[in-house]
Amino acid sequence: MGLDNINHEILELDKVLEKLSELCSSKDSKQAALAVRPSDELYTVRTEMAKTASALNMSIKNGTPAFYSINNVSASLNRAKAGGTLSLGELLEIKKVLGQTNELCKWFDQNEDKNTPLSYLFEQLFPNKSLWQRLETAILDSENLSDDASPELRSIRNKIAKAGLKIRETLDKMIKSPATQKYLQESIVTMRDGRFVVPVKTEFKGNVGGLVHGTSATGSTLFIEPISVVEANNEVRILQGKEQDEINRILTEFSKECAMMQPQIESNYDAAVKLDLYFAKANLGAKMRAVDPEISDDGIIVLNKARHPLIDENKVVPINFRSGTDYNVLVITGPNTGGKTVTLKTVGLLTLMTMCGLMIPASDGCKISVYKNILADIGDRQSIQESLSTFSSHMGKVKDIIDKADHESLVLIDELGSGTDPVEGAALAVSIIERLRQVGATVVTTTHYQEIKMYALDTDGVENASCEFDVETMRPTYKLVIGSPGKSNAFAISKNLGIDDDIISYAKSLISEENRRFEHIIDDLEKARISLEENNLLAEKYRKEAETLRNELNEQKKKFMEDKEFELEKARRQASDIVNRVQRESQALVDELDKLRKEKEKNGFTQKAMDARQKQRSTMNKLYLEANPVSEQPDDDYVLPRPLKKGDTVLITDTKRNGIVVTPPDDKGMCFVQAGIMKTKIDVKKLRLVEKQQPAKTPQKQQTKKKRGVSTKGVESRMTRRFSTELDIRGYASDEGIHEMDSFIDNCVMSGISMVTVIHGIGTGVLKNAVRNHLCRHPSVKSYRPGVYGEGEDGVTVIELK
Repeated sequence: MGLDNINHEILELDKVLEKLSELCSSKDSKQAALAVRPSDELYTVRTEMAKTASALNMSIKNGTPAFYSINNVSASLNRAKAGGTLSLGELLEIKKVLGQTNELCKWFDQNEDKNTPLSYLFEQLFPNKSLWQRLETAILDSENLSDDASPELRSIRNKIAKAGLKIRETLDKMIKSPATQKYLQESIVTMRDGRFVVPVKTEFKGNVGGLVHGTSATGSTLFIEPISVVEANNEVRILQGKEQDEINRILTEFSKECAMMQPQIESNYDAAVKLDLYFAKANLGAKMRAVDPEISDDGIIVLNKARHPLIDENKVVPINFRSGTDYNVLVITGPNTGGKTVTLKTVGLLTLMTMCGLMIPASDGCKISVYKNILADIGDRQSIQESLSTFSSHMGKVKDIIDKADHESLVLIDELGSGTDPVEGAALAVSIIERLRQVGATVVTTTHYQEIKMYALDTDGVENASCEFDVETMRPTYKLVIGSPGKSNAFAISKNLGIDDDIISYAKSLISEENRRFEHIIDDLEKARISLEENNLLAEKYRKEAETLRNELNEQKKKFMEDKEFELEKARRQASDIVNRVQRESQALVDELDKLRKEKEKNGFTQKAMDARQKQRSTMNKLYLEANPVSEQPDDDYVLPRPLKKGDTVLITDTKRNGIVVTPPDDKGMCFVQAGIMKTKIDVKKLRLVEKQQPAKTPQKQQTKKKRGVSTKGVESRMTRRFSTELDIRGYASDEGIHEMDSFIDNCVMSGISMVTVIHGIGTGVLKNAVRNHLCRHPSVKSYRPGVYGEGEDGVTVIELK
């Protein structure tokens, strides 16, 4: 593979891997982080990136699992397998591995999704909670076993404690005795070789009987074990031997059990180390606010708001970069310290990070291509040992790049052709770029040469870019602008640094006319670009304002629909209450009639029947008034020009709708009015007579009819009386239904009816749509609308005629 360590150092991948290593917990996972290398296999890169992204997604949902500093226990397990007894320290390390395994399994069980790119590693974990719990209980540290390691060990240690206490009591009495104190160096009890002794002055050796176990450094003190406690000390030593035998037995038992679990424990360790590495990758991505880019091998790189991961995020300026779409060669120009080299390193480093399965610090929508070779020459690589100049070192590196470059290579060259005569250097740089372009390499290079800028303008597949420079503040903005060549701004920078104006003016006069024209073109392009960016920013501002306004309108619409539904529900409840009341009142009337029927033969029946009828009419009128959900309209001085009769067209003031009088008003002033498909009993005070406009008479028709001697007056009168304001065409085919509707509308127009209803049903919607589409073009139709609640809703169409 063409990705060597030199390129890693140039692009600073090793520093990113050091950051990754710092986030790992165990020694082997830290080493694995430092050993991560880019892969040039598309499948491998996608797989590794999917594992990193999976670790991050799971961490976001459930938090990052806890990782501990665990060590490789394979050597200890191999020794246990061979029959050896493990030390407490070795068992302690095995216990840590088992504890890490338990933690990871418990954490993974909390995840709802068990089918993730990292699931295979969790499946390689084999928890043994029983062994871990016993090791946890038994081992205090690498030097001591707990009393709870076994009942026998606790019993032996209790006996040792009791025996030791008894010896101390005996010796305490001795050293407190006035007869013995005068022989002692100090009135204390101490230990020598695991036995209790007292410090006796050398000159009184014969006055305290016992066994001597040593002398002090000065020889002035003898440590004597009194005869009275020799037997007790012997008993303690025997118990201590038993204690050690029990400890050895416990360690042997644990060693055998660990040996039996050798494959599982080793699998646990390997899986834990790998998971530690992947979650470290996820944590590094989270710290960098990174994303997982789309990965391909088509040579296309797209970076949105990409940041160099080793520059302070409060100082780094994000760049937008693309290559491999309309062009494969990008020439970046601009002043020194303007960000050209940082751009090269950012592109190269983020590509390497992606190929390592690391997420990149950028925004969504990024795309990275996998390359077989990433070839870079960035910075001054002068070799003193080889006595090479900067230019020689530079061209030596470029030669290696040319030899290795192909269509699967990403080439990054800083200041191509620099360090020699500008004319020759520019010509050489153009020639090198052309060679790299011909072999199909993706090339990103920086330059100051005008000839390379011109070459990029004139050559297909080659594009200019510039690192923006603010001439007013004399500072670079570090913003990468693709499609526009940049200026070195040498004169402006020199002037700002205090170079005399006459020196700068003379320098300008030395520039050829062609170069001056080119600089003016660049200036014009830059001004046009800045103007376009300002317009784009303004357009984006207006778009956001429009989006905000649209959201506000949607919220208002949503609130309106909620309020509407609330009011409709309220009206439905009121209507339901009215219906229930009507039902109760009707039942009361039925009961009253039943009672009257039973009293038919009694005196005064006729009068009672009349009273009941009158009461029934009064009750029903009251119910009709209550059933009207529309609020009362204020009274005015309107008086009907004549009594209403059947067939009159009236305006219902409550609803502002027209209707047809079905029955003349009764003695209470109530009459039935047909409005659409609804027939309602209404007080005449709420009605306004609508005078029909007589259609203009056609003289020729009148003359023709007169000639025929046929009178139409009676016929028209009968049609008006019999004609209905409803047409039911349910079940008709579309063309048949429209034909019937046309005849119906013509008759209604001739009859002076202004509001009619067509019942077509909902069904599949074919007949409904055909009716409404036809009404749009009908010359006699003023307007139409679907029915509302109580009229048949979308199953009817209410038509207002001209």
